[in-house]
Amino acid sequence: MDLIFSKLKGDKWIWIIVILLSIWSLLAVYSSVGTLAYKEGKGTEMYLFKHFFIIVAGLGLMYLSHKLDYRYYAGISKLLMVITIPLLFYTLVFGEQVNQASRWLTIPIINQTFQTSDLAKLALITFLARMLSRKQEEIKDIKKSFIPIMGAVCAVFVLIALANLSTALMLFSVSILLLMIGRIDFKQIAVVCVGGGLLLTLVVFLGPRSETYVSRVNGFFNNEQVHAGKSSFQDDKNFQANNAKIAIATGQLFGKGAGNSVQRNVLPHPYSDFIFAIIIEEYGTIGGAVLLFLYIALMYRCIRIVTLSPRAFGAFLAAGLGFSLTIQALANMAVAVGLGPVTGVPLPLVSMGGTSILFTSVALGIILSVSRNIEELKQKEDLVPTRGSKKVVVGTI
Repeated sequence: MDLIFSKLKGDKWIWIIVILLSIWSLLAVYSSVGTLAYKEGKGTEMYLFKHFFIIVAGLGLMYLSHKLDYRYYAGISKLLMVITIPLLFYTLVFGEQVNQASRWLTIPIINQTFQTSDLAKLALITFLARMLSRKQEEIKDIKKSFIPIMGAVCAVFVLIALANLSTALMLFSVSILLLMIGRIDFKQIAVVCVGGGLLLTLVVFLGPRSETYVSRVNGFFNNEQVHAGKSSFQDDKNFQANNAKIAIATGQLFGKGAGNSVQRNVLPHPYSDFIFAIIIEEYGTIGGAVLLFLYIALMYRCIRIVTLSPRAFGAFLAAGLGFSLTIQALANMAVAVGLGPVTGVPLPLVSMGGTSILFTSVALGIILSVSRNIEELKQKEDLVPTRGSKKVVVGTI
């Protein structure tokens, strides 16, 4: 174990959390894909092997990302934004439609689909971190700082929101948090929030998925309690939410045991959107609390990296990517336990998925790259000879 961690730089606790989540993901996905395998006439082992391969590929990308000096991502962010905005527009027009939403593009040759919003999250956060770190001396300047920053935020928000409102709202929230950390004037942030609210209203009521958004919100506020394993509100829009509640309620404190879920055969997507409900059904409230603790611990380690980072760009990167992952995890859990309307947001590193796991792994690799840089700077300081009782620090940070 010491030999393994000697090759892995950066925050060791983040590595441990990621490995634990990956192992749990394999168990939960294998337990949840039985119905999907039956419908498609395939064995559950095939889905397990595919998911295992994606997790291994994600860990490989995470390792490569953390080996690259995080300062290189400042330049990469410009290229990512140039690619992302046209790609989001192309997805809206020509993307593969699933449940009346154009979120996916199919990669030629390998025939693998991916959500362009996953790339957009990474691109926008790295771009904001670059802009905020480089514009600190003129951060109050509307023309030089505010307009370029908010132009990117609003463009990405609208293009994602038209097909995936929940992801757009989470990304917008992360952007606002970064603006607050980046010392953007409070009045300007208020203007952004008002503008975001207007854009949100237009998307919800005039966008191509307006009926779906309104239906989900109405279903959430008008839903009734679940009694004796049956929903007293038999509308389809609450079918998933109600059966998720049944899974959680029957799991009780210690759960039914791994592989003993019943609602996995009822929920449409027990291996992705509602995997947290299946985890509670099998591992109980204690299992759900442990999983929640892992995500909170991950955010804590990211915040620690923010406070220790000597450079603004590294701090903004760790904060933005850390908040993005944690907010997504909390949103998925909130939907599963009935604290929010159905969104279709996967649980990071746990839900079955392809490119979402890969992009999440890259994001974690970037955070670890910042942590690795902190460790290397600390080692250099420790190696500098002391003169008297004071340490002589050479170089600049």
